[in-house]
Amino acid sequence: MSSSEAPSEKVSNATGRRLKSDYHKGMDATALALSISNHLKYTLAKHPQGATLHDQYWSAASAIRDRLVDRWIATQKMYNDRDVKRAYYLSMEYLPGRSLRNSIINLGLAEPFTEAMKQLGFSAAELFEVEPDAGLGNGGLGRLASCLLDACATLQVPAMGYGLRYEFGMFRQTIHQGEQAEEPDYWLRLGTPWEINRPEATYPVKMYGNVTWGAFPDGRPRREWVNTQELWAVPGDVPVPGYGNNTVNILRLWAAHGTDLFDLEYFNSGDYIRSIDRAMHSENITRVLYPNDKVAVGQELRLRQEYFLASASLQDMIRRYRRNHQTFDALPDKVAVQINDTHPAVAVVELMRLLVDVEGLAWEKAWELTQGVFGYTNHTLMPEALEKWSLDLFGRVLPRHLEMIFDINHRFLQQVLQKYPGDVERMRKMSIIEEGREKWVRMAHLAVVGSHSVNGVSALHGRLLRQRLFPEFDQMFPGRFNSKTNGITPRRWLLSCNPGLSGLIADRIGTSWPANLDQLRRLTPLADDAAFRGEWRTVKRKNKERLAALIDHMTGIRVSPDAMMDVQVKRIHEYKRQLMNILRVVDLYRRMKEPGGDSLPPRTIVFGGKAAP
Repeated sequence: MSSSEAPSEKVSNATGRRLKSDYHKGMDATALALSISNHLKYTLAKHPQGATLHDQYWSAASAIRDRLVDRWIATQKMYNDRDVKRAYYLSMEYLPGRSLRNSIINLGLAEPFTEAMKQLGFSAAELFEVEPDAGLGNGGLGRLASCLLDACATLQVPAMGYGLRYEFGMFRQTIHQGEQAEEPDYWLRLGTPWEINRPEATYPVKMYGNVTWGAFPDGRPRREWVNTQELWAVPGDVPVPGYGNNTVNILRLWAAHGTDLFDLEYFNSGDYIRSIDRAMHSENITRVLYPNDKVAVGQELRLRQEYFLASASLQDMIRRYRRNHQTFDALPDKVAVQINDTHPAVAVVELMRLLVDVEGLAWEKAWELTQGVFGYTNHTLMPEALEKWSLDLFGRVLPRHLEMIFDINHRFLQQVLQKYPGDVERMRKMSIIEEGREKWVRMAHLAVVGSHSVNGVSALHGRLLRQRLFPEFDQMFPGRFNSKTNGITPRRWLLSCNPGLSGLIADRIGTSWPANLDQLRRLTPLADDAAFRGEWRTVKRKNKERLAALIDHMTGIRVSPDAMMDVQVKRIHEYKRQLMNILRVVDLYRRMKEPGGDSLPPRTIVFGGKAAP
């Protein structure tokens, strides 16, 4: 196919999936180098001699993105044409990492890209370091969400992630005189080449106001949410390529925009700050990841963020579903929504609002559909994962939703009472509303009641959910609780991060293991192979030398590659067990000082992580 021809809509194999030969952009080094040069000239209007390192990165990323676009369009068209069931992942956090290297690996372009860099006189290593980490998450929750999307694309599961397009990440950490200092993480300062803006898929999101009675066009009564503050949810799409299969799924990120850019009356009177106050208040929703929720304003902003994500995403799902369906009867057969921890749990009641108040469905039918659609992943047993909102705050921001939660809770407790007559203590434990001096909405309870499946993230965690956290719910809903063990993508965490080791593995067992990790079992017999063990130690030694050099560069502290590297990198928090770990370090040191302690191997112990400001 020549560069002037449009790609054919035909596919070359019986599976309906396109082959590499079906696509428009060349995958060899020469074609890559030409694409990068063209983007440098025609996208950035730069001469090679005047191009900055960031210009080189942007051009290279744009060339790689071009090679995703045909695959992206073909994947989404196939999903739509076949009316497949789609999995939607709602998460307040993603940590996708840097996209350039990951996309190159998943497209099978590692060698051609390296050669293209040589032809252009660029440094691939320098380009990879220029790309900022997307500031969309904080830690394990976001990384696991991104690994799940990568796995779905690699397994060719029709899936889509929804999140928020935070302008600022949690914070950028520096260390001064042994103490953490925080600086703004403005990761979007120079933009990102990976995002495709989709303003045509903008949705209104309402908050505050009050609720009154109204009527549908056919005269049926309905509750109407009026006198609200409205803002726009504007999406940008980021490609999520599968490994070696031409599938490209989507991570859709919502940005908040005010419906009124400024108040003309205040502007004309010279009060310029107040004229844009409402727009700024709206856009604060996606300004920063994790506002300080120790103060009332921060708590309110966090609730607004969570609802903004839920409402915009569900409106988008319903629009996509309605392309092929006149009624909602098939909704659970075509839509699966997974709630990543309790943060997006307000989506349960938002879907009820959309089905009952907007689409006019009967309550019982809407609740049946809602439970059929939602699944809930609980990540920890700690209070941080079990959000609660005061009734005062929740009712002020989302008055209609609080009404519906009361209704959901009343109907649910009637079921509890019917199954366990007179068991008031059980009803108190299971109620979505926590009673007391101050009343709270228990979002985890709402997620459990509103979902058909609730999973822990390991077998042990799933058992503790059933036995300790939600025993009454497990008795009420046998079979609803289960376990889905957390996993991480080997494409990023071995193939990309550790090229020396991944190359050694490929030399011995081939290259199919990145998409099928069970293949690594073929390494077991090599444990008795002295030559293989020697090569393994050589790879490990080189990695330890790289780590020692990095520590020296960043801290000025020299460590020996001969020592055992003992590393804990986590968010600094009491439940992450850094204190327990340092007590272990003290114990190790004391044992080394005791008689016979010189037999213990030397260790370099490294702690890394961010502490909440």
